[in-house]
Amino acid sequence: MSFLDDLSRRVPAILMARRNLSRNRIRSGLAVLGIIIGVLAIASLGMFGTTLRTGASEQLGDIGNEVSISPNLQEGVEELTERDVDEIRRVVDDGTVVPIRRGTGVVARGQQETVVSILGMENPGALYTASDGRIPDRLRQGALVGSSVAETLDVEAGNTIEVRGRTYRIAAVLEQEQGISLVSPNNAVVVPIDDVDGPGYSEVVVSADSGQAANESAIAIREALNEREQRVTVFELAVITESINQFFGILNTFLIGIGSISLVVAGVSILNVMLMSTIERRQEIGVLRAVGVQRGDVIRMILAEAGLLGIAGGVIGAMLSLAAGMALNFYVLNDALATFQPINILYILLAVGFGVATSLLSGLYPAWKAANERPVEALRK
Repeated sequence: MSFLDDLSRRVPAILMARRNLSRNRIRSGLAVLGIIIGVLAIASLGMFGTTLRTGASEQLGDIGNEVSISPNLQEGVEELTERDVDEIRRVVDDGTVVPIRRGTGVVARGQQETVVSILGMENPGALYTASDGRIPDRLRQGALVGSSVAETLDVEAGNTIEVRGRTYRIAAVLEQEQGISLVSPNNAVVVPIDDVDGPGYSEVVVSADSGQAANESAIAIREALNEREQRVTVFELAVITESINQFFGILNTFLIGIGSISLVVAGVSILNVMLMSTIERRQEIGVLRAVGVQRGDVIRMILAEAGLLGIAGGVIGAMLSLAAGMALNFYVLNDALATFQPINILYILLAVGFGVATSLLSGLYPAWKAANERPVEALRK
């Protein structure tokens, strides 16, 4: 015996509700379909927002763990000095300090050449990973090339290139940066920092182990370097991730609101079904009232019908939402199991609960109307 059969045996109102709904299967099916669509809309749109947020976070990568320190040009500071870098290293407890000198120039191999960004770094391994070759702990000779440069010049680790007329052997080809980066390596060549002209530094990047550590480093750097004058501009990339999370939070609320409209429409459909059902069974309800069935029993019977419609639609809608979510996450994130995040399960439970609640609310008026009709009036043809 199924759970519903056992429950129907224990609760007579549910047994009568099942019997009454089976009288007009098409009408009941259409009411259930409305709930299915509403639950599917709320849960799917909520999961869609979560998928967008996850995809954006993957594109951003670990930028929330990085801090950029650059000269405050508005105050006339054109470069960071060695003293500034030493002060940054002194105050940063949890993170790697990467001073950078920037330039542009022509990179050539044979007859092929292209204009790229030239980055002078001592420890590029703190920011980048290699797809070919190896990044040395300290870059003292040789060069690292970005993925776009390697593709344009058709080079790999071990080849030689000319940067501004100077020959370098390629130590590594850098992995392509897919998301946002403070210092994108894709169309750049990294050389030893002393090979880029300039006594000072264009900027300093601090790479921390966590967003909290990056924030603490940013606060310490501001206090140390901007105590007397606003020498530097400190930019925390965590601000971008926070703004994106806030945006997707608003977007999720908006999408769920749109989906809720379909459940309201489904509620009207259930209200119509219940009203039509009570009108058709007016004499039957009158007989029940005449033989002593209480008003509360009639109300429970009508609400049980509405509740069964909501539960059936909610369960089917939840299963379809899971299937839609898995397909969406497989297509967007290449990970169907990403659907089973706690927030997505919450969206599904919320949609099912909203669907059942809408059904019960829609059955309140028909139940009240049927229970309060006088038996004598109901028995009249």
